[in-house]
Amino acid sequence: MAKVRVLGPKPRLDHALTVLQDLGLVHLATLRTDGPLRLVGFSAREERRMRQLERLLEDIEVVLDRWPGRAASPTATVGPTPAGLARWAREARRARRTVDRLVESERWLEEEHALLIKYRRFFGAFQSLLEHEDRWPNARAHHVILRGPAQDVLARLRRELEAVIGREFEIASRPLGADEVAVLLLVPVKAAGPVERLLASAGVPELPVPQGYGGETLTAAMPSMRERLRVIPLELERVRRARAGVRGEAGARLAGARRATHDALLRLSARSGVGETAAAFVIEGWVPTQALPRVARRVADRLGETVVVERLATEDWAGEDAPVVLSNPRLFRPFEAITRMVPLPRYGNIDPTPFVSVFFPMFFGVMLGDIGYGAALALLALGLHLRSRPGTPLRAVSEIAGACALFTVVFGLLYGELLGDLGRQMFGLRPLAFDRQETIVPFLVFAVALGLVHVVVGLAIGAVEAFRGQPRASLGRGLTVIMVLVLAATLLAAAGVLPRRFFTPGLVALLVAFPVLVVLEGIVAPVEFMSTIANILSYTRIMALGTASVLMAVVANRMVGALGGAAVGVLFAVLFHLVNFALGLFGPTIHGLRLQYVEFFGKFYSPGGVQYRPFGHWQPSGQPAA
Repeated sequence: MAKVRVLGPKPRLDHALTVLQDLGLVHLATLRTDGPLRLVGFSAREERRMRQLERLLEDIEVVLDRWPGRAASPTATVGPTPAGLARWAREARRARRTVDRLVESERWLEEEHALLIKYRRFFGAFQSLLEHEDRWPNARAHHVILRGPAQDVLARLRRELEAVIGREFEIASRPLGADEVAVLLLVPVKAAGPVERLLASAGVPELPVPQGYGGETLTAAMPSMRERLRVIPLELERVRRARAGVRGEAGARLAGARRATHDALLRLSARSGVGETAAAFVIEGWVPTQALPRVARRVADRLGETVVVERLATEDWAGEDAPVVLSNPRLFRPFEAITRMVPLPRYGNIDPTPFVSVFFPMFFGVMLGDIGYGAALALLALGLHLRSRPGTPLRAVSEIAGACALFTVVFGLLYGELLGDLGRQMFGLRPLAFDRQETIVPFLVFAVALGLVHVVVGLAIGAVEAFRGQPRASLGRGLTVIMVLVLAATLLAAAGVLPRRFFTPGLVALLVAFPVLVVLEGIVAPVEFMSTIANILSYTRIMALGTASVLMAVVANRMVGALGGAAVGVLFAVLFHLVNFALGLFGPTIHGLRLQYVEFFGKFYSPGGVQYRPFGHWQPSGQPAA
C-alpha cells in the first residue's frame, strides 16, 4: 500500500474529487492540519446544496423502495447540475405524491378485503336465515356464533333467554363447522337491552355490522359486502398497474438520479478530510502500490499539469494505520470470507488466508471423511455455485464447500468409508490408511500430529512477524517451536516410535531451554509453553468428531435389518444418514473455525487493521462492487 498526496489549485478541487471517484482506487485519509493547512469547510451554498440533495434522495428512495419489484440497474449518470437538480426534485416529488396516494389506496383495499374475507364463511349460513328475519320486520336481529355441540348450546341459549324475556323470541341456526353454529336471534325491540347484556355476560361473540355497506343488520349489508368482495381484487389490480405505470414513466430516470445524488453527497462528504491553503487543496489517501501508476496517469490526463500526484516516503506514514486489502491468488480468495469474520490483520502483518485455505478444508475432511457424504456436499456446493453471483458471499461459501467436499472424499478413501461401512459391505471397500471405527489410537495420534503441525506453523509465523520489531520476542517464539518439536520427539522415543537413545538428549535439551525461554519471554514463558501444549492436545476433538460420525453412520446402516420390514428400515436409515450428514456439516465447521481462530491465529495474529474502502461511486446494497 502506498500513501499519496494530490495537490492542485482550489478551483480544481471538485473536478479532482470527481476524477478520484471515477477511479475508485484511493482510500481517502483525513489530513493532519499543521502550519498553513486547514480542513476545507462547507460554505453556506454547499450546506444548502447538501440539504437539497438529501431531500431529493429521500423522495427518490421512497418512490423506488415502494416499487412492486426490483428496479433495473441504472447506468452511470453525471452529477446533477442546478437545472437538472431542480428537474429531478420536481419529478421525484410528483412521483412520491402519486406513489403515496396509490400505496394508501392499496392499504385500504387490502384491509377491507381482509375484513370481508373474515365474514365470507358466514355469508352462506346467515343468507339462508333471511326468511326468518323477514317475518319479524320490527324485531331486533342478533347474529352470533356459538361454539360447541349444536344441540347443547342451542338448548342452553333457549333456557337462558326464556329466563330473561320469556318465550317471545325466535332462533334460527346453521352449522358452520365441527363445533361452531351460526345463530340468528330475533327478539322484540323492547327486549334488545336485556338480551345484549345476557350475551355479553355469557361471552357469546356477536358479529358486528361493518359500516358503509348500507344496512343496519348483517343480513341487510350482505349483498353490498358480497359485491365489494368481488370488486376489490379488480381495484387492487388497477392500483398496482398504476404503480407499475409510475415505474415505467419515471423509474429509469429516478434510478439514475439516485445514483448521481448519492455520488454527489459522497463527494461533498469527502471534502471534510481535504486540506487547503489560501490558494491550493491537498488530498491524502492510500492506493495499492501496483495501481499507483494508473492513478497518476489518469489524474494527469484529466486534470493536466496543474494537479499533481506524489508518493509519500514510508517514514512519513510509518506510525499511521494504513488500510488493509487482502490480495490472494484465485484459488485462495474464497477463504478470505473466513479471515474477514474476525477483525482484519494490521497492515504489514501476514495474511493467514493461504494457511486457512489449506488447513480448514483438510480438518473438515478429516472429521467427516466419507465418500458418500463428500459427494452429497459436492452436489450442495454445486447448487450454491449455480445460484450465486461472482463476488458475493454465497459464491465464496459454495467454493469453500467444494474444497471441503474434495477433502472429505479423499479422506473417505483413506478410511475406506462410503456411508459408514456400507461401502465395505456392498462393494468390498477397504481403507488405504486405517479404519477409524476400530483403530482409535492411530486416529488419535494422527489428530494430535495435525495439531502439532498447525500450531508449529502458527508459532513460526509469529516468530517471523516479531523479528521486524521485537527481535527478542521473535527468538522466544522460535525457541518455543524448537522446544515443542523436541518434546514431541522425546515422547515418541519414550513410546518406542523413535529410537530410545533420543529420549535422554531430548529431556536434557528441554531442561536447558526452559531457563533460556524465561530470560527471553519473562516469567510467564512456562505458562505460555504449557498453554501451547494444551492447544495441541485440543486437536483430539478431530478424532472425537470423526469417530462419532462414522459410528452414527454404522448405526444408520444397522437399522435396515433391525426394524422389521426392509422398507421401514431403509426409510429410517436414510433419515438417520440425513441427520448425521447435517451434524457432519455443522460440527466440523464450528470446530474447524475454532481451531483456526483460537489455536492457530492466537500464535501470531494481530487484529485491528483498517479495511480498504476506496472512494468511488455508490453501489446499491447487495450488489458486488464494480
